[in-house]
Amino acid sequence: MKKIKVGILGATGMVGQRFVQLLEGHPWFEVSELAASEQSAGKTYEEAVAGRWKISADIPEYARKMRVKECRPNLDCRLVFSALDAAVAGPVEEEFAKAGYVVSSNSRNHRMDADVPLLIPEVNADHLGLVKVQQKQRGWKGFIVTNPNCSTIHMVLALKPLMDRFGLEKVMVTTMQALSGAGYPGVASLDILDNVYPYIGMEEEKMQTETLKLLGQFSGSGVANAINPLKSLKPPSSPQHPIVVRTEPDRPQPKLDRNLEKGMASVVGRIRKCPVLDYKFVVLGHNTIRGAAGAAILNAELMKARGLIG
Repeated sequence: MKKIKVGILGATGMVGQRFVQLLEGHPWFEVSELAASEQSAGKTYEEAVAGRWKISADIPEYARKMRVKECRPNLDCRLVFSALDAAVAGPVEEEFAKAGYVVSSNSRNHRMDADVPLLIPEVNADHLGLVKVQQKQRGWKGFIVTNPNCSTIHMVLALKPLMDRFGLEKVMVTTMQALSGAGYPGVASLDILDNVYPYIGMEEEKMQTETLKLLGQFSGSGVANAINPLKSLKPPSSPQHPIVVRTEPDRPQPKLDRNLEKGMASVVGRIRKCPVLDYKFVVLGHNTIRGAAGAAILNAELMKARGLIG
C-alpha cells in the first residue's frame, strides 16, 4: 500500500516531538514535512531541537536531516498533524483546511466549533459526519478534526461503557497532572518543588465542555445528546484493550502502567462504592501519547479507514 504523505506542524515542541517518534515506520503514513516557527525554519530538525529533545528515545533517523519549514500551506503532503500552541493554532489550521489539507489537530482552538468533530474513535466515530457539514458551511476543500484534552480522553473512555450500560447523571472529577501537561518549559521548578500546583489554564473548563460534546450523537447536521459506540475498527494505533482494569489496591501507578498498550490505553483501578455518587475509581493515562499525539494519529487512521483520506 502506498503511504500517505503527512506533515507535522509545531514539530519541535513536546507534542510535536512525540508525533515525530510515533510516526516512525508507520504502516499508513510517511512524514514528508516538518514545520515549526520562523526561528526553526531552515534548520535541520536535529539542529532545531538541539538541547530541547525531551523524548526518552533518540531522534528518529528519518527526521534528523529533514529541513524544517514554516507553518504555511505549501507543504508536500495531504494530511497535517497539528501540535501548534493554542496562541497561533486557530488561523494556521484554518489556512491549511482552506487550502485542501486534512488537519488532525491536538490544539484546543477548534474543538468546540459546532461543525468540527471532537473525536475519540472508540466513543463517537459517527461524529466524522460533521466533516461534510464543515466543508459545506465553510466552502473548504480540506477539513479539521480534533482530539480532546488529555484528561478528557481518559475520563470519557472510562465513562463511556458505564453510560452505555447504566446511564450517567453526575460525575465528580479530580485530576492530577503530569508536569508535561503544562507544556514546555511548563511550571517553574520553584513552584512545584515541595508543592502541588493546583491549576493549569482551562483544564477544568475543557473537561466539562468537551465531555458533553463527545457524549453527543451526530444527527446529520449537528451533535445531539446520546452516544453511538464504535462498531468495529482496528487501525494500526488502536489498542487491543482501550480500557485496562487493575485490581491491585495500589494500582494504577504512572511508573508501572502508563505504557500499557503502547501508551494508548486508559488504565482503571481502585473501583469501589462511593457514599456520594454510587462508585468511584482512578483512571491513569499517558498524556502525550493517548492524550495528545497518539490520539490525533488514531483519529487520522480512522479517517483513512472511513475513506476520508486517500
